[in-house]
Amino acid sequence: MGDIWTWLISFFFLIALVGIIVYQLVCLADLEFDYINPYDSASRINSVVLPEFIVQGVLFVFYLLTGHWFMALLCLPYLYYNFQLYSKRQHLVDVTEIFNLLNWEKKKRLFKLAYIILNLFLTIFWMIYSALDDYED
Repeated sequence: MGDIWTWLISFFFLIALVGIIVYQLVCLADLEFDYINPYDSASRINSVVLPEFIVQGVLFVFYLLTGHWFMALLCLPYLYYNFQLYSKRQHLVDVTEIFNLLNWEKKKRLFKLAYIILNLFLTIFWMIYSALDDYED
């Protein structure tokens, strides 16, 4: 029964990450279609970048503490990429360069979204597997 709770908690962490990344993509799309100005778009995106990094780090530590080594290894490249962005101070969107880097920023976030959705599907699979395994016992 404890394994189901582990997967359920990681599911909510991943849903939070998906929500944060989709929010960033919507802000970039609004900027692209000229619904909001670059300053508002950059400030909205920058306000959720550090929470995204923190949630990803907490999820990685959660997987390590619960002994799910494979899922922790899957989280490691994304966590390393975020760490590299933060250490190079490239994690925030620059207001003056946002139009020049708009396509790159969108591609970067779409890649993050695809990576998180892959982790989400694996989490759903393991949650169902754990539930069926507990049901048989």
